[in-house]
Amino acid sequence: VLQENLYKIDVEATCRIIDENRPELIIFGKSMVLHREPVSEIRDFLREQKIEAIILYDMAHVLGLVGPYFQEPFAEGVDLVTGSTHKTFFGTQRGIVAGNWREEEKHYALWESVENRTFPGSVSNHHLGTLLGLLMAAYEMNCFRDAYQQAIIRNAKAFARALRDAGLQVAGDPAISFTETHQVIVKVEYAKAVEAARRLEESNIICNYQAAPDEEGFTAAGALRLGVQEMTRFGMGPEDFRTLAQYIHDVVVGGRLVREEVTAFRKRFLSMRYCFAEDMFTDLMKKLHELI
Repeated sequence: VLQENLYKIDVEATCRIIDENRPELIIFGKSMVLHREPVSEIRDFLREQKIEAIILYDMAHVLGLVGPYFQEPFAEGVDLVTGSTHKTFFGTQRGIVAGNWREEEKHYALWESVENRTFPGSVSNHHLGTLLGLLMAAYEMNCFRDAYQQAIIRNAKAFARALRDAGLQVAGDPAISFTETHQVIVKVEYAKAVEAARRLEESNIICNYQAAPDEEGFTAAGALRLGVQEMTRFGMGPEDFRTLAQYIHDVVVGGRLVREEVTAFRKRFLSMRYCFAEDMFTDLMKKLHELI
């Protein structure tokens, strides 16, 4: 990673490591995702050096952002994508594995192996109780994706700037408003993130404490991971996230309890967005039945 930004891959150093070790598999993916992964740069380097490595991108946190506003992994050179369908992709708790090989390609046999070992193998049931929920989420994502993705990235950047303006230390590159995803990372004192997250929860602000890349583990966690995707779906915009940033400052820096203020603030956002209203859903089902 870059020394000046521990959340961004150092492409030059990574290419040196790849050249020295010539791996068969390269995996992108992490739980604190602020920036696009340098997929196309690594793929170009592999071609230049004639290294036949497979690239896998674990998009667990950012699957719902796939597209022109974030990353298009297959177009950039990824072979395999794994992901969760219950984070930025707003479905039920499931996962996907997707491959980008045609039948005549060399590595298609690997894709067949993935399919066969998934079922029967790792999975013995298709879990119908969550499958229909995922289907509806996929319909809604296809319908509202552009507006949803743009709103998430716009809100995350505004939130990061507001947290910085409030006096908190925000990770990432300030030149791009710190983030290119739904996540914002706030640095607190070394080993103090657990306590900070607990105090925020007492004020009805829920977030994850995280160990920063330069910390040895969760017992030393000094960072808070914040995500805007849920409240974006409930209608919060940039100015609303500025208000939330001030509440977070009041708790983390000021030591205040703001439960009542946060409760009143949250009541303003009770209607879900980027989803089908009843009339839209009825019309969609009619069209689907016509196709069937």
